[in-house]
Amino acid sequence: MKVVGFAGFSGSGKTSLVERLIPLMRLKGLRVSVVKHAHHRFDIDQVGKDTYRHREAGAFEVVVASSKRLALMREFEQDPQLSVHQLIAELDARVDWVLVEGFKDADLPKIEVWRAQSKQAVRYPDDAFIVAIATDSPEQLPQATPQPVLDLNDAAALVDWLTLHENRFDYQPENFA
Repeated sequence: MKVVGFAGFSGSGKTSLVERLIPLMRLKGLRVSVVKHAHHRFDIDQVGKDTYRHREAGAFEVVVASSKRLALMREFEQDPQLSVHQLIAELDARVDWVLVEGFKDADLPKIEVWRAQSKQAVRYPDDAFIVAIATDSPEQLPQATPQPVLDLNDAAALVDWLTLHENRFDYQPENFA
């Protein structure tokens, strides 16, 4: 199983990017699951919501969690504060790729999604887990980076980059037990 996170501030385009990646990965014969972070209270599978969009795009599974709920629908009586690794453990191990959206502080390889128009700070200078930056304005990145800079608007190229570098996304769950 390969795991990659997509980190960025709200409105940066993470959900839209993941939604575009899923069918392109499926065209390559890959089985894709999504782990999506949500706020404390959420309802799942409502038209227009992120989880509905991921499922409609073809994800094999969508696991979304907050401190109150986990879907593959599981209700919690207390706040379990689940880690991204606990959520990944809930997925079918036969999946090829897990796309993780919204766990910006997770200790797994991540692609930062950044738009200059958002006026938000970048994370890559201070986050060693960011392996690439996907942006629509590379010339406006506030700091130079040795990491690859990918075109946020070219999902096919991003899928090609992920599959070309797939070995760096191998997930070893025993490292997080």
